[in-house]
Amino acid sequence: MTAPRPLAGVLPVVQTPFTADGSIDAAVLGQEIDWVLDQGAHGITTGMVSEILRMSALERDQLAALVCERTTARGAQSVISVGAESTYGAVAAARHAQSVGADGLMAIPPITVQLDDDALFGYYSAIIEATDIGVVVQDASGYVGRSLSIDLQMRLLDSYGERVFFKPEAAPIGQRLTLLREATDGRARVFEGTGGAALIDSYRRGIVGTMPGSEVVWAIVRLWDLVSTGRWDAAYEISGPLSSLVALQTSIDVFVAIEKHLLVRQGVLPTAHTRPPHGFVLDPETRAEVDRLFDLLRERTVIAASV
Repeated sequence: MTAPRPLAGVLPVVQTPFTADGSIDAAVLGQEIDWVLDQGAHGITTGMVSEILRMSALERDQLAALVCERTTARGAQSVISVGAESTYGAVAAARHAQSVGADGLMAIPPITVQLDDDALFGYYSAIIEATDIGVVVQDASGYVGRSLSIDLQMRLLDSYGERVFFKPEAAPIGQRLTLLREATDGRARVFEGTGGAALIDSYRRGIVGTMPGSEVVWAIVRLWDLVSTGRWDAAYEISGPLSSLVALQTSIDVFVAIEKHLLVRQGVLPTAHTRPPHGFVLDPETRAEVDRLFDLLRERTVIAASV
């Protein structure tokens, strides 16, 4: 077994570009990854806002291969989302991701069935034992499913040690992060998963990184640099408009629509095509508010960069 590559820092979740016929646009995806890494991100992650829940298994494997190939060429980290509705499917996705060069995996629990801690432990154990890289246990219950218990997370950490990371998204974020930290005597390595909105508070509670969307990665990278060096006043200048922007994003469909809109605005994506059916359409008034907050965030980030 090889030693897992440490996962840390700003690892944005990539938004998947689609062509007019709905297929993954590999060329644009490569350009997007380059842009994200050029902003100073430490790597690339795939996740629910990559629209993987609306992809076939073959497409998820395709996305994983494309992401890993590009990030490896750039010397950056890659974390591939492999959660599935069956243990069999999750293990297959995990093995494929490792085979194409992933540095780490991330897995949400099954969302169509409620499982007790023993069943969830079996699910995550199967993913971990099928591979030899780090696995991020994603508590995505802020959007789907129910929250993962602290006892389950402790059990996984006690059983697999440095192989396990955590991404808590269940409210209240801060308090649950502290509970996990204290229950594990500070051993749990945690990623912030609220798009950067809780980054300052979460950093004070001991996170090792953040997995935001990629649309304002330049602001997140600057925010991470500021909190890492204790420049709190400048960090709060960025955090205000960033939190207001994230507050508009109340579901996976909203995250996808807003993030792709902003990537198009910055010339990173040519279109904002998403996979139907669409549970949310960006209306003119919401788009205007998003643009106002984006402009304010960019202004504050420029100011903070001079501090």
